[in-house]
Amino acid sequence: MQIAHRAIGPAHPPLVIAEIGINHGGSLDVAKAMVTAARLAGCEMVKHQTHFVDDEMTDEAKSIFPPNADKSIWDVMLECALSKDDEIALKKHAEDLGLIYISTPFSRAAADFLAEIGVAGFKIGSGECNHVPLIRHIASFGKPIIMSTGMQTIDSLRPSVAALDASGVDYALLECTNLYPSPPEIVSLQGITELRQAFPRAVIGFSDHSIGPSMAISAVALGACILERHFTDTRYRKGPDISCSMDPAELRFIVDRSKEIHTALNNPKVRTAPEEDVYRFARGSVVADRDLPAGHVITEQDIWARRPGSGEISVQHFDRLIGARTRSALKRNQQLKWADLDGVEPQA
Repeated sequence: MQIAHRAIGPAHPPLVIAEIGINHGGSLDVAKAMVTAARLAGCEMVKHQTHFVDDEMTDEAKSIFPPNADKSIWDVMLECALSKDDEIALKKHAEDLGLIYISTPFSRAAADFLAEIGVAGFKIGSGECNHVPLIRHIASFGKPIIMSTGMQTIDSLRPSVAALDASGVDYALLECTNLYPSPPEIVSLQGITELRQAFPRAVIGFSDHSIGPSMAISAVALGACILERHFTDTRYRKGPDISCSMDPAELRFIVDRSKEIHTALNNPKVRTAPEEDVYRFARGSVVADRDLPAGHVITEQDIWARRPGSGEISVQHFDRLIGARTRSALKRNQQLKWADLDGVEPQA
């Protein structure tokens, strides 16, 4: 798939998304500072959350308290939502820095607004990934979609994925655990493999709410093409998602290490050209393990393999030499040559 100018898939380095989310606490200036910090740390894409609370929730939400906050979900989002003008300004700031800007709409009104301001793609959060009517609505804009799959099973995801397939848009599915932060006891790296097997049309990634970079970079080795993590310019800020957010140093670490892992992941099991010099000294060559007379029939006790590997007969041919006859006398530790032996065919 491709979002803006960025191609995403197994053939490309993992895309690391810095989720600003609601970490700005409703301040445009803080949001801009976070975007700038993400850019300086080597990020290519930032993600926001677009909350139009009246279209997103009912009054019942005023009595629901999320486990990572001390106030209702209604109040959290009301305090942290940017105005339309502020989000337009944030998008412009990100794009002026060369970043790709996407956001998660939590309602139809938010999706319509993001389509109007021309986002390059949409993110669908885990809470909405079984909301098929909203998924169809977002897909109707024809933009690529990244969807987190937390709190779902493979079977419960099938209707949503079917809706994405029917729309014809390019899409990615992110393995995700929705606890903030997520301890390793409940994080499922195995889910990356299961998603890839169940939905072969999808690009697969990992939305990480754990603490530290280990889960995210491990996901790359399992084939994750997208890494998404909450981001803050400093962990000294307050907010429900700060505890599982990466700071600029950790973002840079994940960007750099994920590229290295991707590079190594695509290398076949071969002896590489740079290893040749090592190979010449590190492998063993077959030698006489004691003085041997001419005409002697070689037994396993007569020979051994020792470094360097510059001899004519590599250790891999050791067993083939048993039963061969020496043509001339050999000294202990003398590297054997095929011409020294009768009764065995030379091998390269």
